[in-house]
This record gives sequence, structure tokens and C-alpha cells, in this order.
Amino acid sequence: MNDLQLPVRGLSIHVEMEGEPHLPTVVFLHGFTGTSATWNEVRNEFEGKYRTIAIDLTGHGKTTVPDKPERYSMEEQIEDLEALFELLALDSFYLVGYSMGGRISLAYTIQYPKRVQALILESSSPGLFDERDRTARKAADKLLASKITEEGITSFVDKWENIPLFESQKSLPYKKREAIREERLQQSETGLSNSLLGIGTGSQESYWNDLSSMPNPVFLITGELDAKFVTIAREMNALAPTWRHTVVPMAGHAIHVEKPRLFATMIKEYLLDIQIGGGRK
Repeated sequence: MNDLQLPVRGLSIHVEMEGEPHLPTVVFLHGFTGTSATWNEVRNEFEGKYRTIAIDLTGHGKTTVPDKPERYSMEEQIEDLEALFELLALDSFYLVGYSMGGRISLAYTIQYPKRVQALILESSSPGLFDERDRTARKAADKLLASKITEEGITSFVDKWENIPLFESQKSLPYKKREAIREERLQQSETGLSNSLLGIGTGSQESYWNDLSSMPNPVFLITGELDAKFVTIAREMNALAPTWRHTVVPMAGHAIHVEKPRLFATMIKEYLLDIQIGGGRK
């Protein structure tokens, strides 16, 4: 595996690459509090048939932690990704995004559709459509960001891992739960708080009106136990009926963590369908 630190627009972005350059490429973007390591088990299932690239997003993992929240905005992160893909000479690839990484993946694809051969969104959304909802969410994110900086990373993680969104993860083996906790504890207070302020769901613009006009094949994956995001995915699918949506039984928000082999198999089968169908959705 190539473990790289690449200079991009004033940042040092951490990238993990596996596989030969001639193979089709799958790029993975993690969620809030995650790192490229969250994809390890999934990426192992792609070995030999795809080149995989996992990226630490701004303020997470080994990527630079900017001091100003504005540097975490959706617009900045889209341009960081575009510059990174230019640096890596990636003309086209498949893009997989989870939760926050899914929102970034969707926004990137809307702006640079020709690079993305297919988009896979796990437990993600196009943002909040209603301005009042965005204002309320922005205030909630600001409050949480303040608590992270005031109370520290350990206190935050203690609370974060017990929110209802991650209830299904409590049934995971102890070693896996500890690995998830350690990944979260390795983050910095500044990185997480600025991420909430700069690219929280309340801060980004809504992309709901862009869905129906997207030319890319899109695959939505949600967990049966994650009712909120199952509903969001169905609403997205209603606006873009050619997209595919699968609900994974007995899985929560982070399907790639709870059922990595199944998650990888679903993606590989979808990409094979795309390749055989000549790009059909």
C-alpha cells in the first residue's frame, strides 16, 4: 500500500493507494470523525480487480488541520479534491462516499460530472432543503463545535458513540468497537469543530434541485435500522428514478463498518452492471 502525503492548495492531504494504475479506480471518502482507515476491510475485497484510493478529508486523520472554519467549506473541499485528482492524473473513477463524505462526493460529482463514472452514496443526503432547517442545524452544529473545543476529544467521543445513529454498532465485536473508538479519539478538537462549522449539514447549500439532472449512474445504500436515511434515500430516488437504492437488512448508518464484505460485494456487483451495460444506471 502506498501511504502518501500530497501537497494540495496549501494542505498536506493524506492518501492511501492500493492496486496497479492500469486497473479501474475506486475512490473512498469517509464520514465525520473517520479516516481512510475506516475503509480497510472494504478495500481488501477489491484487491486485484480495482485500484483503490482512500483520502483523509480536511481536518481528519493525517490531513492538515486548518485553523479557519472557512477552509473546510464545501466549495474549498471540492476544489481540493479536483486538484488532488489532477495531481494523481485521475481522469475518471468510481466515487464512494459515506455520510459527510457522501455529501462531499455528491457535490463534487455535480460540479465535475465527467470525472465520475458512477457515484455510490452510503447513508448520505443532498443537504437540507428548507432554509429554516438549515439555520437550526447550523446553530446545533455551532453548539456541538463549542463543546468539542471546551470539553476535549475524549468527552466528545464518549457522547458521540452513544447517539442513536450508532446504536446498531453496539452489537459489533469488542475489538471492532475499540478500533472505531480509537479512530475517533485520534482526531483533533480543532479539526472536528471546524469541520462542523465549515461543512456541517446546516452550512452547505441544498443539492435537492440538482438530482434529477445528474447524468451519472448513482447507487444509494442505506441500512434498514437507519430509518432517517432510508427515508432520505427514497426521497432522492423519487426525484431520480433511474438511480438504484438498496436497503441492507439488519444494518445501521455505517454499513461498510457493520457488514464490510456485503457492502463491498454490493458495490462490485453494481460496478459490473455499469461496465456490462455500457454506463446504464
